[in-house]
Amino acid sequence: MSLGGAATSDSDSVLREVASSLHGLTSADAERRLGLCGPNTVRTFRVNALAVLGRQLRSALLLLLAATAVASYFLGDHNDAVIIGTILAASIGVGFANEYRAERATAALHSRMRHTAVVLRDGTPSRVDVITLVPGDVVRLVLGEVVPADLRLLSAVNLECDESVLTGESEPAAKSTAPVPASRSLADWSNCAFMGTVVHAGTGTGVVVATGADAEFGRIAVGLGEREPETEFQTGLRRFSVLLLQVAVTLTTMIMVINLSLHRSLIDSLLFSLAIAVGVTPQLLPAVVSTALAEGSRRLAKRKVLVKRLVCIEDLGDIDVLVTDKTGTLTDGRIGFVAALDSRGAPCPDALLHGLLATEVEEAGTGHLGTNPLDTALWAAAGAAGSVADAYTRVASCPFDHQRRMSSTLVCAPSGRRMIVVKGAPESVLDRCVALDSSAQVTLNTLFTEGSRVVAVATKGADEDDRLDVDHENALILTGFLVFLDRPKASAAASLRRLAELGITVKVATGDNPRVAEKICGELGVVSGGSVTGPELDALDEKAFSATAARSTVFARVSPEQKARLVATLRTHGRAVGFVGDGVNDALALHAADVGISVDSATDVAKDAADVILLEKDLGVLADGVVEGRRTFTNTIKYVLMSTSSNFGNMFSAAAASAVLKFLPMLPGQILLNNLLYDTSQLAIPSDRVDPEQLHAPSHWDIAFIRRFMLFFGPISSLFDFVTFAIMLGVFHAGPELFRTGWFVESLATQTLIVFSIRTRRIPFLRSRPSPGLVATVAGVLAAGIAVPLSPWATSLGFVALPVGFFLVLVALVAGYLVLIEFGKRIFYSEPIRHAPPPRWRDHRHRVHRRAARFSSAGPVTAAPGSPSGNDRTRDE
Repeated sequence: MSLGGAATSDSDSVLREVASSLHGLTSADAERRLGLCGPNTVRTFRVNALAVLGRQLRSALLLLLAATAVASYFLGDHNDAVIIGTILAASIGVGFANEYRAERATAALHSRMRHTAVVLRDGTPSRVDVITLVPGDVVRLVLGEVVPADLRLLSAVNLECDESVLTGESEPAAKSTAPVPASRSLADWSNCAFMGTVVHAGTGTGVVVATGADAEFGRIAVGLGEREPETEFQTGLRRFSVLLLQVAVTLTTMIMVINLSLHRSLIDSLLFSLAIAVGVTPQLLPAVVSTALAEGSRRLAKRKVLVKRLVCIEDLGDIDVLVTDKTGTLTDGRIGFVAALDSRGAPCPDALLHGLLATEVEEAGTGHLGTNPLDTALWAAAGAAGSVADAYTRVASCPFDHQRRMSSTLVCAPSGRRMIVVKGAPESVLDRCVALDSSAQVTLNTLFTEGSRVVAVATKGADEDDRLDVDHENALILTGFLVFLDRPKASAAASLRRLAELGITVKVATGDNPRVAEKICGELGVVSGGSVTGPELDALDEKAFSATAARSTVFARVSPEQKARLVATLRTHGRAVGFVGDGVNDALALHAADVGISVDSATDVAKDAADVILLEKDLGVLADGVVEGRRTFTNTIKYVLMSTSSNFGNMFSAAAASAVLKFLPMLPGQILLNNLLYDTSQLAIPSDRVDPEQLHAPSHWDIAFIRRFMLFFGPISSLFDFVTFAIMLGVFHAGPELFRTGWFVESLATQTLIVFSIRTRRIPFLRSRPSPGLVATVAGVLAAGIAVPLSPWATSLGFVALPVGFFLVLVALVAGYLVLIEFGKRIFYSEPIRHAPPPRWRDHRHRVHRRAARFSSAGPVTAAPGSPSGNDRTRDE
């Protein structure tokens, strides 16, 4: 049955059409249907070696290498073809190995993030893995759950769904159960709940009509394909590739014109020009990037940080503003019930009893386990009051939502007397109370000042009507306050200091009272820029909101929409914003942030919206993740700066020399071999040490900076090349072979050893030690370069043995080069360098992609879309 047909039919007809009932399916029937329909997944997350290899081959740099190799082979220069083929094999091989390993790690992450839904099987509610859902299953929906399949609603109590992932509409859609007129618009199907949307308010049940790729969300996700929108890191790489292409085209054209004007062979000129074009590009950039990201992911995993995509590592290091919740991040997250008090602060047993009556309990018969930590803590301390509460009958309920900030329950006492019990945020409850004692606010303020979390409880009489809705939540009589305590986390103060040292501004967004949040921040040593509440934010225009967002530290009693607006506003200031959240009310802000961060124990909707998953809810773990992200980016940029400056200098020298010499200064094969050896020495850069100051602030791709670096340090390299040319011609009276050999060795020595100076702004070795792996790799490559002219292949490569005196000159040249580079660094880095990255926004397509990622499985039948366990849902009341 199509979902459109189900929308226009009454619920009884739909149940008959899908061969089900209000009691759901039997386990045997569900298993049989699963075999026919397949798992409830949009697509399966399998590690495909051929797909990984295909992504390696899509690199523009590698295509340029391949084209040059083919041209060299057919033009008769087989040595060049072999060298280029070796470069290709090395780059593709290293990149493939790292990405394949990373894909397997990602598959393991998908397989461990399993999701469940409450389904009626054999007439009994049970929690099952959502991949086993089939048409005909009857599913229960509660606040914050991700709808696991396309449902025709059978019941709905104040049910609203956030359908922005499908429709782009920000306002939640109200749901009902009545049939609707025929329409092609999803927005008109008010009696259906769609896969991938989120329950914004209320509760309901629905029968599954479509699963997996047959669902409306599934069709969109499959149509988008596997490729996700590029991140800022990928955008930077693409822009860098464009810069290299421009430089390569300019040099190649200039050299080609010069050689042809000197009446040199067309084939030799073409091969030399191609070698220059290849030489100016960092051939192993794809391999270095994948190695850096894979190394970063391994380091992050050891530090209990998991990233959904490797390229998110750099985004994590980019954060300079962190908006975090309070519970479990700044506090222990172990909420304990302290006392039940009346309006004057005296013990009040009725407040405890009424609080128990208003708790939300799992329908599956799991005992007195509330659907949020406050309810769970209340039942844990219930004692005798729990037995009294069990004697009451719950007739109806109006569930919690983040606009009302309270819930209500209609109960019937053993005596037959009915009453409505309302429980929620004190401000919301007190606003609906009558005959309020003036001491209530005094007591409440005292509790907030002490840092307690407080829930108010109120009641009113009820008639025999079984109906209950939000209109009944008025004219209440305050019973008292339920007091809870969540102590500051012992490690939080040190973690906050680390984040401050990393240049990260921390802001707190909480549903709790501002006095409580300020108290916690004060105890943890956070210098507050002031606090503001959700109602106060609503009264601000855009300009005032923007100023408040930048200035204030604590944002209290804020709604999910206000959290998202806060994040979006901070991003317009040019800041890279991370958001930490684990509750259903955090999903919007997680989506809006540059980097959404959640925890392994978070609700499904929060983990779905996040880019990064922490295996431990600790800001210290997050600080470790930021450091690794910055380390990864810094080491990647080291290679970029090294390659562009040295390659540009060498190729500029070659172009200039070819204009004045009667022979080519270096053969094409020699240029390519030089680059192969040099790039090999740089493969250890991803594991290099990073200076502490390079981690204190985020870095961004800055093509203008890279261009300046290349144009500043490249000519310094060329200067020593020209000195080498003069010495080879004037001192050693070198012919073509000796000239080329001498420049080959000098060029390789200077550009490999200079990595120790370029990799740091400090004095190398004395104040900044490179990693042992980098030292060993550079030393090995330098030894190999010196040995090549003495090898059996020297003649075929066009090399001859160098005189002993050359090596004395080489030592002097290298020493002079290193000294000049150190002076150059002081001049270059003394200039003000401004980074102004543009604001980054996630578009609608990105949100569908991200949601589709969780609607997939690692292997044939593993992780899939789901709904959070009611016991894991968190909220501030």
